[in-house]
Amino acid sequence: MATAPALALLGAGAYSGQNKNEYVPMKTISVINYKGGVGKTTIVANIAAELGWRGKSVLLIDLDPQASLTFSLLDVDVWLQRYAANATIRNWYDAYIDQDQNLELESLIITPDRVNDRIPDSGGRVDLICSHLALINIDLELATRLGGASPRQTRNNFLRLHSRLLTGLESRAVDGHYDYVLIDCPPNFNIVTKTAIVASDEILVPAIPDFLSTLGIEDLQRHIAELVKNFNDFARQAGYLHYDYIAPRIMGVIPTMVQIYSGQPISMQQRYIDRIKQTACQCLTVSSGATILCSRALRNMGCQWYSTGVILRVSLANSSN
Repeated sequence: MATAPALALLGAGAYSGQNKNEYVPMKTISVINYKGGVGKTTIVANIAAELGWRGKSVLLIDLDPQASLTFSLLDVDVWLQRYAANATIRNWYDAYIDQDQNLELESLIITPDRVNDRIPDSGGRVDLICSHLALINIDLELATRLGGASPRQTRNNFLRLHSRLLTGLESRAVDGHYDYVLIDCPPNFNIVTKTAIVASDEILVPAIPDFLSTLGIEDLQRHIAELVKNFNDFARQAGYLHYDYIAPRIMGVIPTMVQIYSGQPISMQQRYIDRIKQTACQCLTVSSGATILCSRALRNMGCQWYSTGVILRVSLANSSN
């Protein structure tokens, strides 16, 4: 079975690598599963901190109203005092809903000390756009912007709403400034999640190898395919509006919270890992020889997430094997 280190899947971004004058497009990756508690936030935080350690510039966007990623990198009191009122992704959506304005995403970007103080002087850094607990109500308000008095209005409103995050990330202050954007999505497929999918180059699906966590993977694939088809159909019809076609790719499913016995997953979990391989998704499987994603930067913070095996060794396994 051919394997490659999981981080190698992420490619490159911005002005990176040995030749600083060679531009490589920023890569946007959404991390999603319909089930909560599968390690989405832990995956995002670890990959971001590891990439920062390796000299990459990373922007994190927390779209989950539980704000777990935000509170992993910020003290709650700091968030309340400095950012909750005016510097979260909720403010960006509010500007659109209340005033029909495009608030610049870069005005919401912060650089959390908790992780960046522990990244060596390699040129890397991890920035964050915080979530807000009130984001849970945003979808209902965004839904009022869909529909229209005619098919043309309906089409144009669909395209404008679902491409908002993509448009924000294409701004000069973001694109070309970061190697990677990692988006922590909520455990649903509502409008906020759809804006993340439309903005993404790649999609990563963490899943505990059990029945409930893997149950919705094929539904997720189908819903992503339907969204891509609808968006591209509308973009083709509205050619004069110059919307680009989208083609987000599912990188694979990464098993989390894997219990290892004699160097391999326990048999019950291996059964579900094998089932994942039978889907159209590639499976980022446990392997004793692959890269450890427990980030050195976050371990230096004294974080205890990783001793329980939330993220173990992962590698890309060809789904045909």
